[in-house]
Amino acid sequence: MKILFAGPSLPDAAKLCGDAIRVRPPAAHGDVLAAVREGAKAIGIIDGNFEHVAPVWHKEILHALDQGLAVFGAASMGALRAAECDAFGMVGVGSIYEDYASGRRVDDADVALLHGPAELGYPALSLPLVNVDATLDRLETGEALDKPNISRFRDVARQLFYKDRTWSAIIEAAGKAGERQHLLQLLHATTVNQKRKDALALVRILTDFAPQSPAKRGNWVFRATTLWRTVADQPETS
Repeated sequence: MKILFAGPSLPDAAKLCGDAIRVRPPAAHGDVLAAVREGAKAIGIIDGNFEHVAPVWHKEILHALDQGLAVFGAASMGALRAAECDAFGMVGVGSIYEDYASGRRVDDADVALLHGPAELGYPALSLPLVNVDATLDRLETGEALDKPNISRFRDVARQLFYKDRTWSAIIEAAGKAGERQHLLQLLHATTVNQKRKDALALVRILTDFAPQSPAKRGNWVFRATTLWRTVADQPETS
C-alpha cells in the first residue's frame, strides 16, 4: 500500500493517482505514524498542515524509515522534511527540495500559500514565493522583462506576507501600478507552478516504486524517547 499526502500543491492528486496510491489530505502531526500502522510500504508527502495544527513530526518520519518504509517528499512541506531528513533515508524530489537541501533556500514560508477548502479543490488565493521565483527566472531567461524590474519584483515579493502575496500586490508594491494591466497579462501568461511540477514528479516516482529493500540509510539508531512513547502510545521498556 502506498499513501500520498497532498492538497493545494496537487488538488487533483486523487484523479491522477487512481487506485495505485491512496491519497490523503495534507499531513499533520501523527498522520505518518498512522500510515505506518495502516501497513503502508511507501509514503509520499507533498503538502502539510502547519498553522492551526501541529505539523508532521520529524520523529514519525524517522520511525517510518526505521521500519523499512520508503518516504518521499517534494514541493511543499514534503520538500522541507526531505531536506531535513534525507541523511536518514528520506528521498527528496524536485527543484524546491534541491534548493532547501543545498541551502540556496532557507525560509520555510517560501512554499506557503493561502488557499480555499478541500471541498472547492484547494483554490490558491495567494502565490508561494517558490512559484514567483520560478516565474521570474523564466522571464529573465527569455528576456521578456528587464533585469531591474525582475530584481525589484523579487525583492518586494519576499517582503510580502505569504497570505498577501499575489501578482497584483507585487506590482503595486513595486510601484508599477501604471503598468498594471500589461504586467498582469505577462506574469499570468508566464507563471510557472513549480510546486505542481515537483509534486507530479513525486507522483511518478511513487507510482513506479516497488518495495524491495529497507529504505533506512546511514548508521543511525531510532531512539524511542519518553516523548515519542507518549505520543505513539507505547509502553516504557525496562
